[in-house]
Amino acid sequence: MRVFIIAGEPSGDKLGAALMAGMRGLLPEGDVSFTGIGGPRMTDEGLQSLFPIDEISIMGISEILREYRHLKARIRQTADTVLRERPDVLITIDLPEFSLRVARLVKAASDIRTVHYVAPTVWAWRAGRAQKMAAHIDQVLALLPFEPPYMEAAGMRCDFVGHPVVTDPQASAAEAQALRASQGIGDRPVALLLPGSRRSEVGRLLPIFREVALRLTAARPDLALVLPAASPVSGIIRKAMGDWPGQPLIIDPESDPGGARKRAAFAAADVALAASGTVSLELAAAGTPMVIAYDMNWLSRQIIGRMLRVDSVTLVNLVSDTRAVPEFIGKACRPGPIAEAVLDVLAHPGAQQEAMALTMERLGKGGPPPGERAAQAVLEGLAQGKPLH
Repeated sequence: MRVFIIAGEPSGDKLGAALMAGMRGLLPEGDVSFTGIGGPRMTDEGLQSLFPIDEISIMGISEILREYRHLKARIRQTADTVLRERPDVLITIDLPEFSLRVARLVKAASDIRTVHYVAPTVWAWRAGRAQKMAAHIDQVLALLPFEPPYMEAAGMRCDFVGHPVVTDPQASAAEAQALRASQGIGDRPVALLLPGSRRSEVGRLLPIFREVALRLTAARPDLALVLPAASPVSGIIRKAMGDWPGQPLIIDPESDPGGARKRAAFAAADVALAASGTVSLELAAAGTPMVIAYDMNWLSRQIIGRMLRVDSVTLVNLVSDTRAVPEFIGKACRPGPIAEAVLDVLAHPGAQQEAMALTMERLGKGGPPPGERAAQAVLEGLAQGKPLH
């Protein structure tokens, strides 16, 4: 069985690697091979990437327009490679600006089965995307339990496969204490700063987070700041943080290749300020209360703001059906109110615990691993379709 699989950012690389491992576990040894685009985790599972994933990890309307010619060339190159290799299935993971365009080109020229992993947020904005997807996507793998009906209504098979965050390893109390001791933090309160994993969002959020940090350290001089940096942006973050207050501890993948220090930081933290996205679920899995903040450029803010159909974009709030996590999105993303919310959460750390626990339960904690469930869903979908090559 031949699989062409595409991921364009770290979260997709993580999903792809787990799916690849799941397929290997369900099929006889040597019966599946993978080609496509991915990052270090997928490479470790045997994928040889066509090009580095950070070339296509772009978010925001103006950023996409600025890189349009390059992205268009990569989309065409990828689609041509799929058509030439004729895999049994094309699996695209998130990053719809890139991956769904590849799927459309492939489907227009072939009958290759197409599976998209991570349902688009049609419940939040642009509901018509599901109908457009159905023209070139056969099956969707959903991370959130309320998503399948939206996809099925548009005519696609959709399987809720659980969220990978429920199987992420968590640091022990001893490991958290060891990190505190090694950095001389002791019993001081710890605030995590998590400005995102994309270059565009980090460039926009880091100055805001700096102003928040100034206010936090002024109000709480004992507060220790820790910033776990994602691999694509660690260099940008180190360069930008030379004049930050509080001498934040930066944890990057180069000095923490297994992620143990990052996990310990999550467990040690008393509060986190994070960009909107999957990281809110990682914090919930670690039991770390949080404040969410996010901003876009003016054009993206105007367009998306008019299309938004929900009153919260924080996944913990949505999955738990609460509004326990404070969020500051778009024009509300201002340092003063954000800092006040962080200080309030720091003073009342238990207020979010029930919502975080319910979120983990609804995302599949305690059930089969999501990578295995996703692999099983792909194989079942293929069994219903055309014979394997």
